[in-house]
Amino acid sequence: MNVKSRAFAGAVVGAAALSLTVMAPVASADPAPGDYRVLAGVGSDTTQDVLNGLGESIDAGTLIASYDAITEDGDTDIKTRLNGCELPRPNGSSAGIAALNNDIDAGSGCLDFARSSRGVQTAGDDLTWIPFASDKLRIAVRSDGPLAGVNFTTADLKSIYECTTTQVNGVPVTPLVPQSGSGTRSFFLSSIGNPALGSCVGTMQEHDGRELDSAGDLAPYSVAKYTSQVNGLIPDHHGATVLNTIDGGEFSRDVYNVVETARLSDPVIADTFVGAGSKVCQDTDTVEAYGFGTVANCGVTTLKGES
Repeated sequence: MNVKSRAFAGAVVGAAALSLTVMAPVASADPAPGDYRVLAGVGSDTTQDVLNGLGESIDAGTLIASYDAITEDGDTDIKTRLNGCELPRPNGSSAGIAALNNDIDAGSGCLDFARSSRGVQTAGDDLTWIPFASDKLRIAVRSDGPLAGVNFTTADLKSIYECTTTQVNGVPVTPLVPQSGSGTRSFFLSSIGNPALGSCVGTMQEHDGRELDSAGDLAPYSVAKYTSQVNGLIPDHHGATVLNTIDGGEFSRDVYNVVETARLSDPVIADTFVGAGSKVCQDTDTVEAYGFGTVANCGVTTLKGES
Protein backbone atom coordinates (compact mmCIF):
# COMPACT_ATOMS: atom_id res chain seq x y z
CA MET A 1 0.00 0.00 0.00
CA ASN A 2 1.32 3.39 -1.00
CA VAL A 3 0.94 5.81 1.93
CA LYS A 4 0.72 9.31 0.47
CA SER A 5 0.28 12.66 2.18
CA ARG A 6 -2.52 12.26 4.70
CA ALA A 7 -4.33 15.28 3.22
CA PHE A 8 -4.11 14.15 -0.40
CA ALA A 9 -7.42 12.41 -1.01
CA GLY A 10 -9.51 14.82 1.03
CA ALA A 11 -7.87 17.84 -0.54
CA VAL A 12 -8.47 16.56 -4.06
CA VAL A 13 -12.10 15.76 -3.50
CA GLY A 14 -12.71 18.87 -1.41
CA ALA A 15 -11.22 21.13 -4.06
CA ALA A 16 -13.26 19.46 -6.77
CA ALA A 17 -16.41 19.84 -4.72
CA LEU A 18 -15.86 23.47 -3.82
CA SER A 19 -14.94 24.43 -7.38
CA LEU A 20 -18.46 23.71 -8.62
CA THR A 21 -20.21 26.95 -9.47
CA VAL A 22 -23.24 25.69 -11.40
CA MET A 23 -26.33 26.07 -9.26
CA ALA A 24 -28.84 23.26 -9.18
CA PRO A 25 -32.17 22.87 -7.43
CA VAL A 26 -31.53 21.72 -3.88
CA ALA A 27 -32.55 18.08 -3.82
CA SER A 28 -35.66 17.44 -1.79
CA ALA A 29 -36.87 14.01 -0.79
CA ASP A 30 -40.05 12.55 -2.28
CA PRO A 31 -42.55 14.78 -4.04
CA ALA A 32 -44.98 16.30 -1.57
CA PRO A 33 -48.04 14.21 -0.70
CA GLY A 34 -50.56 14.62 -3.50
CA ASP A 35 -47.91 15.71 -6.01
CA TYR A 36 -48.39 12.83 -8.47
CA ARG A 37 -46.21 13.42 -11.51
CA VAL A 38 -46.20 11.74 -14.90
CA LEU A 39 -43.26 9.36 -14.36
CA ALA A 40 -42.46 7.67 -11.05
CA GLY A 41 -39.13 6.05 -10.23
CA VAL A 42 -37.36 4.33 -7.34
CA GLY A 43 -34.08 2.61 -6.57
CA SER A 44 -30.47 3.75 -6.29
CA ASP A 45 -29.33 5.79 -3.31
CA THR A 46 -26.40 7.04 -5.41
CA THR A 47 -28.60 8.76 -8.00
CA GLN A 48 -31.67 9.62 -5.93
CA ASP A 49 -30.56 13.21 -5.39
CA VAL A 50 -29.60 14.06 -8.96
CA LEU A 51 -32.94 12.60 -10.09
CA ASN A 52 -34.67 14.74 -7.47
CA GLY A 53 -32.82 17.73 -8.94
CA LEU A 54 -33.79 16.76 -12.48
CA GLY A 55 -37.35 16.27 -11.29
CA GLU A 56 -37.46 19.84 -10.07
CA SER A 57 -35.71 21.43 -13.06
CA ILE A 58 -37.42 19.61 -15.95
CA ASP A 59 -40.90 20.77 -17.01
CA ALA A 60 -41.28 22.95 -13.91
CA GLY A 61 -41.35 19.94 -11.62
CA THR A 62 -44.31 18.20 -13.23
CA LEU A 63 -42.71 15.30 -15.14
CA ILE A 64 -40.38 13.20 -12.94
CA ALA A 65 -41.22 11.92 -9.46
CA SER A 66 -38.16 10.26 -7.89
CA TYR A 67 -38.74 8.52 -4.56
CA ASP A 68 -35.71 8.28 -2.27
CA ALA A 69 -34.08 5.01 -1.27
CA ILE A 70 -34.20 6.18 2.34
CA THR A 71 -35.50 9.36 3.96
CA GLU A 72 -34.35 11.52 6.82
CA ASP A 73 -37.49 10.67 8.82
CA GLY A 74 -37.25 6.91 8.16
CA ASP A 75 -40.51 6.70 6.22
CA THR A 76 -40.64 3.18 4.77
CA ASP A 77 -43.54 3.47 2.30
CA ILE A 78 -44.35 5.50 -0.80
CA LYS A 79 -47.46 6.33 -2.81
CA THR A 80 -46.88 7.12 -6.48
CA ARG A 81 -50.39 7.57 -7.88
CA LEU A 82 -53.65 9.09 -6.65
CA ASN A 83 -55.45 5.75 -6.64
CA GLY A 84 -53.66 2.80 -5.02
CA CYS A 85 -49.94 2.44 -5.72
CA GLU A 86 -48.79 2.26 -2.13
CA LEU A 87 -45.64 0.16 -1.85
CA PRO A 88 -42.61 -0.41 0.37
CA ARG A 89 -39.73 1.96 -0.37
CA PRO A 90 -37.04 0.13 -2.41
CA ASN A 91 -33.56 0.83 -1.00
CA GLY A 92 -30.91 0.48 -3.71
CA SER A 93 -30.55 -0.33 -7.40
CA SER A 94 -31.46 -4.01 -7.24
CA ALA A 95 -34.44 -3.34 -4.99
CA GLY A 96 -35.66 -0.64 -7.39
CA ILE A 97 -35.24 -2.87 -10.42
CA ALA A 98 -37.08 -5.69 -8.64
CA ALA A 99 -39.92 -3.30 -7.78
CA LEU A 100 -40.15 -2.20 -11.41
CA ASN A 101 -40.19 -5.83 -12.57
CA ASN A 102 -42.93 -6.65 -10.06
CA ASP A 103 -44.95 -3.66 -11.21
CA ILE A 104 -44.63 -4.73 -14.85
CA ASP A 105 -45.63 -8.32 -14.04
CA ALA A 106 -48.64 -7.16 -12.04
CA GLY A 107 -49.66 -4.55 -14.62
CA SER A 108 -50.10 -2.04 -11.81
CA GLY A 109 -48.79 1.04 -13.62
CA CYS A 110 -47.34 2.40 -10.38
CA LEU A 111 -43.71 2.70 -11.54
CA ASP A 112 -42.15 3.88 -14.80
CA PHE A 113 -38.41 3.63 -14.18
CA ALA A 114 -35.79 2.43 -11.74
CA ARG A 115 -32.59 4.25 -10.81
CA SER A 116 -29.49 2.07 -11.08
CA SER A 117 -25.82 2.63 -10.32
CA ARG A 118 -24.88 -0.76 -11.75
CA GLY A 119 -25.35 -2.48 -15.08
CA VAL A 120 -27.17 -5.64 -16.10
CA GLN A 121 -26.80 -8.70 -13.87
CA THR A 122 -29.11 -11.12 -15.68
CA ALA A 123 -29.23 -11.41 -19.46
CA GLY A 124 -32.51 -10.82 -21.27
CA ASP A 125 -34.41 -8.06 -23.02
CA ASP A 126 -37.35 -7.12 -20.79
CA LEU A 127 -35.61 -4.05 -19.37
CA THR A 128 -33.34 -1.40 -20.88
CA TRP A 129 -30.58 0.40 -18.96
CA ILE A 130 -30.32 3.96 -20.29
CA PRO A 131 -27.12 5.76 -19.25
CA PHE A 132 -27.42 9.42 -18.31
CA ALA A 133 -24.23 10.27 -16.35
CA SER A 134 -20.99 8.91 -14.92
CA ASP A 135 -19.84 8.55 -11.34
CA LYS A 136 -16.57 7.67 -9.62
CA LEU A 137 -15.96 5.51 -6.59
CA ARG A 138 -13.23 5.95 -3.98
CA ILE A 139 -12.57 4.58 -0.49
CA ALA A 140 -13.89 6.56 2.46
CA VAL A 141 -11.83 6.53 5.67
CA ARG A 142 -11.68 8.66 8.79
CA SER A 143 -9.89 11.96 8.18
CA ASP A 144 -8.51 11.86 11.71
CA GLY A 145 -7.15 8.31 11.53
CA PRO A 146 -4.05 6.50 10.23
CA LEU A 147 -5.78 5.36 7.01
CA ALA A 148 -6.17 8.90 5.66
CA GLY A 149 -4.07 9.29 2.53
CA VAL A 150 -3.50 5.57 1.88
CA ASN A 151 -3.60 4.71 -1.82
CA PHE A 152 -5.31 1.32 -1.75
CA THR A 153 -4.67 -1.00 -4.68
CA THR A 154 -7.31 -3.33 -6.05
CA ALA A 155 -5.32 -6.27 -4.67
CA ASP A 156 -5.13 -4.57 -1.25
CA LEU A 157 -8.89 -4.17 -1.13
CA LYS A 158 -9.60 -7.75 -2.19
CA SER A 159 -7.35 -8.99 0.60
CA ILE A 160 -8.93 -6.63 3.13
CA TYR A 161 -12.47 -7.69 2.22
CA GLU A 162 -11.49 -11.35 2.40
CA CYS A 163 -10.16 -10.57 5.90
CA THR A 164 -6.68 -11.80 4.92
CA THR A 165 -5.18 -8.36 5.52
CA THR A 166 -6.31 -7.29 8.96
CA GLN A 167 -4.10 -4.26 9.71
CA VAL A 168 -3.02 -1.19 7.74
CA ASN A 169 -0.62 1.42 9.12
CA GLY A 170 -0.70 -0.37 12.45
CA VAL A 171 -4.47 -0.17 12.98
CA PRO A 172 -6.95 -3.08 12.70
CA VAL A 173 -9.17 -2.47 9.69
CA THR A 174 -12.93 -2.86 9.57
CA PRO A 175 -14.10 -3.07 5.95
CA LEU A 176 -17.72 -2.07 5.37
CA VAL A 177 -19.98 -2.70 2.37
CA PRO A 178 -23.28 -1.07 1.46
CA GLN A 179 -26.58 -2.74 2.25
CA SER A 180 -27.77 -5.76 0.28
CA GLY A 181 -29.29 -4.73 -3.05
CA SER A 182 -27.04 -1.72 -3.46
CA GLY A 183 -25.68 -1.11 -6.95
CA THR A 184 -22.58 0.44 -5.40
CA ARG A 185 -22.01 -2.76 -3.44
CA SER A 186 -22.19 -5.02 -6.50
CA PHE A 187 -20.13 -2.65 -8.67
CA PHE A 188 -17.42 -2.24 -6.03
CA LEU A 189 -17.09 -5.93 -5.25
CA SER A 190 -16.89 -6.87 -8.92
CA SER A 191 -14.26 -4.14 -9.42
CA ILE A 192 -11.99 -5.63 -6.74
CA GLY A 193 -12.27 -9.19 -8.03
CA ASN A 194 -15.43 -10.48 -6.33
CA PRO A 195 -13.84 -11.35 -2.99
CA ALA A 196 -15.37 -14.00 -0.77
CA LEU A 197 -16.41 -11.65 2.01
CA GLY A 198 -14.87 -12.61 5.33
CA SER A 199 -16.42 -12.45 8.77
CA CYS A 200 -14.68 -9.12 9.50
CA VAL A 201 -16.84 -7.28 6.92
CA GLY A 202 -19.68 -5.12 8.21
CA THR A 203 -22.69 -3.61 6.47
CA MET A 204 -23.76 0.04 6.31
CA GLN A 205 -26.17 2.28 4.46
CA GLU A 206 -24.18 3.39 1.43
CA HIS A 207 -22.65 6.88 1.29
CA ASP A 208 -23.24 7.63 4.96
CA GLY A 209 -19.86 8.59 6.40
CA ARG A 210 -21.31 8.90 9.89
CA GLU A 211 -21.18 5.11 10.08
CA LEU A 212 -17.38 5.19 9.88
CA ASP A 213 -16.90 5.76 13.59
CA SER A 214 -13.59 4.03 14.34
CA ALA A 215 -10.03 4.58 13.11
CA GLY A 216 -9.86 1.44 10.96
CA ASP A 217 -13.23 1.73 9.18
CA LEU A 218 -13.25 1.95 5.38
CA ALA A 219 -15.97 1.74 2.74
CA PRO A 220 -16.61 2.49 -0.95
CA TYR A 221 -18.16 5.92 -1.47
CA SER A 222 -19.56 7.76 -4.49
CA VAL A 223 -17.57 10.88 -5.35
CA ALA A 224 -20.73 12.51 -6.72
CA LYS A 225 -22.64 11.80 -3.53
CA TYR A 226 -19.75 13.13 -1.43
CA THR A 227 -19.58 16.27 -3.56
CA SER A 228 -23.32 16.90 -3.18
CA GLN A 229 -23.08 16.42 0.57
CA VAL A 230 -20.08 18.71 1.05
CA ASN A 231 -21.62 21.40 -1.18
CA GLY A 232 -24.88 21.40 0.77
CA LEU A 233 -27.14 20.28 -2.07
CA ILE A 234 -28.29 17.36 0.07
CA PRO A 235 -28.07 16.51 3.79
CA ASP A 236 -24.38 16.30 4.69
CA HIS A 237 -23.71 12.76 5.87
CA HIS A 238 -20.03 12.58 4.98
CA GLY A 239 -19.17 12.85 8.67
CA ALA A 240 -15.43 12.91 9.41
CA THR A 241 -14.46 11.08 6.23
CA VAL A 242 -12.12 11.78 3.34
CA LEU A 243 -11.96 9.84 0.09
CA ASN A 244 -8.78 7.89 -0.65
CA THR A 245 -7.63 6.82 -4.08
CA ILE A 246 -7.77 3.32 -5.56
CA ASP A 247 -4.82 2.35 -7.74
CA GLY A 248 -3.89 6.03 -7.77
CA GLY A 249 -7.32 7.13 -9.00
CA GLU A 250 -10.84 5.81 -8.73
CA PHE A 251 -13.28 3.36 -10.26
CA SER A 252 -15.51 4.93 -12.93
CA ARG A 253 -19.02 3.78 -13.81
CA ASP A 254 -22.03 4.84 -15.80
CA VAL A 255 -25.31 5.33 -13.96
CA TYR A 256 -28.67 4.53 -15.48
CA ASN A 257 -32.40 4.92 -15.57
CA VAL A 258 -33.99 1.53 -16.25
CA VAL A 259 -37.26 1.26 -18.16
CA GLU A 260 -39.39 -1.51 -19.61
CA THR A 261 -38.08 -2.22 -23.11
CA ALA A 262 -41.63 -2.40 -24.47
CA ARG A 263 -42.13 1.23 -23.41
CA LEU A 264 -39.14 2.71 -25.25
CA SER A 265 -41.51 3.89 -27.97
CA ASP A 266 -43.81 5.54 -25.43
CA PRO A 267 -43.54 9.26 -26.35
CA VAL A 268 -43.16 10.41 -22.74
CA ILE A 269 -40.49 7.80 -21.89
CA ALA A 270 -38.63 8.54 -25.12
CA ASP A 271 -38.79 12.30 -24.70
CA THR A 272 -37.55 12.05 -21.12
CA PHE A 273 -34.79 9.43 -21.30
CA VAL A 274 -34.03 8.24 -24.84
CA GLY A 275 -31.35 9.79 -27.03
CA ALA A 276 -28.93 12.66 -26.65
CA GLY A 277 -31.76 15.12 -27.19
CA SER A 278 -33.89 13.77 -24.35
CA LYS A 279 -34.81 16.08 -21.49
CA VAL A 280 -32.56 14.28 -18.99
CA CYS A 281 -29.57 14.23 -21.35
CA GLN A 282 -30.01 17.91 -22.16
CA ASP A 283 -30.04 19.01 -18.52
CA THR A 284 -26.26 18.78 -18.09
CA ASP A 285 -26.15 21.70 -15.65
CA THR A 286 -28.10 19.75 -13.06
CA VAL A 287 -26.18 16.53 -13.67
CA GLU A 288 -22.83 18.26 -13.21
CA ALA A 289 -23.94 20.33 -10.22
CA TYR A 290 -24.62 17.12 -8.32
CA GLY A 291 -21.07 15.94 -8.98
CA PHE A 292 -21.73 13.58 -11.87
CA GLY A 293 -20.03 13.65 -15.25
CA THR A 294 -21.75 13.86 -18.60
CA VAL A 295 -21.41 10.88 -20.94
CA ALA A 296 -21.20 10.61 -24.72
CA ASN A 297 -23.57 7.64 -24.68
CA CYS A 298 -26.33 9.45 -22.81
CA GLY A 299 -29.72 8.10 -23.86
CA VAL A 300 -28.53 5.02 -25.78
CA THR A 301 -30.82 1.99 -25.51
CA THR A 302 -28.53 -0.90 -26.38
CA LEU A 303 -28.01 -2.33 -22.87
CA LYS A 304 -30.77 -4.80 -22.08
CA GLY A 305 -31.36 -7.42 -19.40
CA GLU A 306 -33.75 -8.89 -16.89
CA SER A 307 -32.26 -7.64 -13.63
